[in-house]
Amino acid sequence: MKILILGAGLVGAPMARDLAADAAFEVTVVDRDQTALDRLAAQAPVSTRVADLAASADVTALCDDFDLVLSAVPGFMGYRTLEAIIESGTNVVDIAFFAEDPFELDALAREKDVTAIIDCGVFPGMGSALVMHAAQQLDTVDTVLVYVGGLPQIRTWPWEYKAVFSPIDVIEEYVRPARYVENGAMVTRPALSDPELIDFPGAGTLEAFNTDGLRTLARTIDAPNLKEKTLRYPGHIEKMRLLRECGFFAEDAVDVAGQQVRPIDMTAKLLFPMWKLAEGEGDLTVLQINVEGEKDGRPAHHVWDLLDHFDHDLGVTSMARTTGYTATLAVRMVAQGLYAEKGVSPPEYLGREQRHVEFLLAGLAKRGVEYRKR
Repeated sequence: MKILILGAGLVGAPMARDLAADAAFEVTVVDRDQTALDRLAAQAPVSTRVADLAASADVTALCDDFDLVLSAVPGFMGYRTLEAIIESGTNVVDIAFFAEDPFELDALAREKDVTAIIDCGVFPGMGSALVMHAAQQLDTVDTVLVYVGGLPQIRTWPWEYKAVFSPIDVIEEYVRPARYVENGAMVTRPALSDPELIDFPGAGTLEAFNTDGLRTLARTIDAPNLKEKTLRYPGHIEKMRLLRECGFFAEDAVDVAGQQVRPIDMTAKLLFPMWKLAEGEGDLTVLQINVEGEKDGRPAHHVWDLLDHFDHDLGVTSMARTTGYTATLAVRMVAQGLYAEKGVSPPEYLGREQRHVEFLLAGLAKRGVEYRKR
């Protein structure tokens, strides 16, 4: 089967290596960065193409020669790229985290007879599948609460943070209003709001805050209370709030010595080099899923935990492992005919069937990513 991967970045490259190790796949990777493609081609048996994926028509044409597409473009490109892939009539697994409603593409995907699995990362992603899996074991669900974060293993001043996926998408988490469900009503709060300190075994005390990560679960899980919170080392919230409220994340250009400059572009230029993991520097991923409700008239509580670390042997970040391997396993599910539902499928749809959950958990465990159920 011929697989096309869009993006050779922090997560795209490890996904390409994972799929290229499978004799069933011929893998081609497209990116605008020739250096990134050359580095990947030296590590794995993949074909490469240099292209700017910003033009939707070009993406649609690019997909024609392939059986399945794995999209790893930045979030701001995610919706229109997914739309272009579906327009080509090609099945797709997508990890891009975009603000638009993915179900708006469901009718097009059905018309084109396309299977489109979206948001297929750690959370949303595998965590979403486990939420659905737990919900289906209950008669009623009252509360879904998820904590998730990617962090550097070593805290280094001043930021005590490193971006383990697209840095511009990290900033988007701090800007986009957070939506969650409380007492049966949709609530919108500023990102970075409602901080709390929580102890996580193996990771220590972390601060949790509201972000817009609940995604499609607000629609697909019938529960009066659903919330997702992002995790960082204590103190991170105030630093990001200060930058945001002072306008450093703003997208409207300002005049600087006669030049029109977007504050977000300047901030990115300064921050991103400091947020880059150094050679050999490790990261970790923390995830906790809580689903509470009733079974046979009695309270029931399902909890899943994940604590994953940088793979020093392969040089793969934890975020790439937990996000990317979920997606490559979803690719295998589609390729093998294990999942063939047409239309747009959020990752929780994979949690509807026991065999799908078992396939994902087993594949992740084989790669050293282990979800533990209490």
